[in-house]
Amino acid sequence: MNYSVVIVEDHVLLSQALAGLVDGFSKFKVLYVCKNGKELVTRLKDPKNIPDIVLMDINMPIMNGIETTQHLKEQYPQINVLALSVEEDEITILKMLKAGAKGYLLKDTEKSILENALIEVQETGFYHTKNVTDLLLGSLHPKRDKQTVLKEREIEFIKHACTEKTYKEIASDMCLSPKTIEGYRDSIFEKLNLKNRTGLVIYAIKHKIFTP
Repeated sequence: MNYSVVIVEDHVLLSQALAGLVDGFSKFKVLYVCKNGKELVTRLKDPKNIPDIVLMDINMPIMNGIETTQHLKEQYPQINVLALSVEEDEITILKMLKAGAKGYLLKDTEKSILENALIEVQETGFYHTKNVTDLLLGSLHPKRDKQTVLKEREIEFIKHACTEKTYKEIASDMCLSPKTIEGYRDSIFEKLNLKNRTGLVIYAIKHKIFTP
């Protein structure tokens, strides 16, 4: 059985190349290609056009990847979104994960990584292995996840950190000093073996501390 994939990408040559690449994977078949989110939303009105996975660009005209992913989460929660972008900044990644993306890849990723990411997203619901986080996010090392016990205030901090608030704003909301919040952050990063805030968001989603 092949899983159906829709590619949403405004660069025609890249979308064609991606389609050829995905069609070459044994478990996947490209259903169609869209130039932007609005075109995808229109085509999804036909039940025959609903795919298993959407490979989503972020920067697109008319309706961008973040807006489109949010729409899919609300209207088509059965569709898994895998972001594929040139954007590496933490805020963009946070926004995409918060919108409902199940994984995040850079466009210069290797063919084998893309195929594995599609499989992971479809079969497990996320692409959060050590390989992808080390290679693309440099953030999450999940081998100690299940052995970690978090305190109530640490969980509260993590929930705040999964929003777009600055650490200063988090400190204000938790009635703590910025220095104390920095201590929470550093302690949690060390306890969970994380390298940055993106990794913390992935951890929180994976362990249902935060729901996008």
